[in-house]
This record gives sequence, structure tokens and C-alpha cells, in this order.
Amino acid sequence: MIFCCGEALIDMVPITSADGREGFSPAAGGAIFNTAVALGRLGIKAGFVSGLSNDLFGQTLVEVLHASHVDTTYAIRSDRPTTLAFVRLTDGHATYTFYDENTAGRMITPEDLPDLPETATALYFGGISLCPDPAGATYQAFMQAHAASKVTMIDPNIRQGFITDPDGYRARIMAMIGMADIVKLSDEDLDWLLEGAQTPEEKLAVIAQMGPSLSILTKGSEGAYALSAAGPVSVAARKAIVKDTVGAGDTFNAGVLASLEASGVLTKVALADVSEGIVAKALDFGAQVAAVTVSRDGANPPWANELQG
Repeated sequence: MIFCCGEALIDMVPITSADGREGFSPAAGGAIFNTAVALGRLGIKAGFVSGLSNDLFGQTLVEVLHASHVDTTYAIRSDRPTTLAFVRLTDGHATYTFYDENTAGRMITPEDLPDLPETATALYFGGISLCPDPAGATYQAFMQAHAASKVTMIDPNIRQGFITDPDGYRARIMAMIGMADIVKLSDEDLDWLLEGAQTPEEKLAVIAQMGPSLSILTKGSEGAYALSAAGPVSVAARKAIVKDTVGAGDTFNAGVLASLEASGVLTKVALADVSEGIVAKALDFGAQVAAVTVSRDGANPPWANELQG
């Protein structure tokens, strides 16, 4: 089972009413939540570890996870409120304003963390849950506790407007990258983490030297690039008519994990010697499922039976 460890929140998505008034419609979201949903819909056994509220929005999040066959047994429930993210879309690209003080997701501590079952094979981290404490420190400790025995993946998915302590956050992300078996970054992530005039590919090589078995760079419409023991691998993006990009990277991550699982290499030993063909297959499947998501409004990952080929 792959455990997704991080935020679940409500995206307040802009809408226009029939009489022209502007407003917001609530939608279940969060980077880690989206990846868990996508994994479940792809037929992968997935669990979710996060702080989930008992409020109206928290119940909505649980219902969406269950509908996508994600196990919430190990979630941390409380009466604190759910995080809200108000979304602004500009030419299909989303920016966010977060309301996260004293929320169920933010206020978890190491003492709240569950004991994972023997069926846990991999843990996935990232998103805004790594920025604020105590949640950020809690997820870092959770990763450290399991990194020696289970596959771990991180996608920082950096949102600069959410970062209040750049030096501390950068140190946390670098420490977690050093523990991870799989790292996924965008060119914007790399530019924020590593100063200098190198190309994104050169910066990814620096990341790869920190220890991950598989380091991935996503380049939007230009596809994806990865470094592993097999050397560099590139794949093209899948063609799609883009409605918006909400959840695209999260779905890509699910596709990569699902493909590696299906190929039988989602173990620490196998990833350390993964072949070029398996890496290319994983990147391409990630691109395929992400292309479906961007063709739809909001973060709405595909089910396995919706995919062709």
C-alpha cells in the first residue's frame, strides 16, 4: 500500500452565477490529497495520513477519498477547522490564497502519527503541508522514521506565497530530498531551491547527487526528464486541450508511482538499479494521466478504465 502523507483542503474555486455575480464553489483538493485520489482511481492500494477535520468540509474530504477507494483508517481526526484555499485562475493557471491557521491539517504533531501496517510499501510527501509547523516538522520526522525501510517520494510543489521561513523551509526540503528514493521537481522548484545560472537539467543533476534513486523534472508542455542509475531519460508531454492545470502535477506523481508499482520496482533495491525502459514507461504513464486531468475542470484524476493504451 502507498501512503500519501500531507495536506487535504478545500479549494474555493471561482464561479460566475447565471446573473453574472462572481463567487466561489468548494471542491476537495490539496496536492497530497489529489495524488491519493488519483492512485485509488488507478487501482493502486492507497492510504492517507493527514489531519482531517470533523467539520462539514472534513466530511466532504473523507467522502471523496472513500469514493476513490483510498483508506482513511490512518488519518488523524480532530475538531479543528479544515484548511481553505481560495483559487484564482489566469489563462487556466491557478494561484492560491490559503487560510490555514490552527487547522486540523496544520496542527498535527509526531505524537499523533499512526503506526503503519505491514502492507505499507511506500510513503509519498510534499505540498504545502511541509511549510508550516508543527505539521512540517511532523511529516519530516515521519519520513525519517520510515526512509530506511520503505520507498519514500517527495514533490515539494513549492508555493512561495505560503513560505514564512525560507531558510528553514529550504533546509527541511533538502533534508527530505536526501532521505528520498524518488524526487519530483519543476523548473520553478529547482530555481527556488538552488541558486545559480545552471539549466534545470544541470540543477536536477545536483539533486540526484544527494542520494535519490530517481530524480524527475517536469517541464509542462515540454514533457518530463529523469535521472537514475540508467542515465538520463526524456519523454514528451501528451497532447491535451487544457481546461486548467489544477492537480496536473499531483496526478503525474500518481501515474509514476502506479507504473513503478505495476512494473514491480517500487522497492528500495529495485529502484537503485532501475532500467531506462521502466523509467520511460513511468514518466509516460504519468504524462498520460496528467493529460486527462488538465482536460477537465479542477483536480479530477482519471479512473483506470478511462485510459487508452
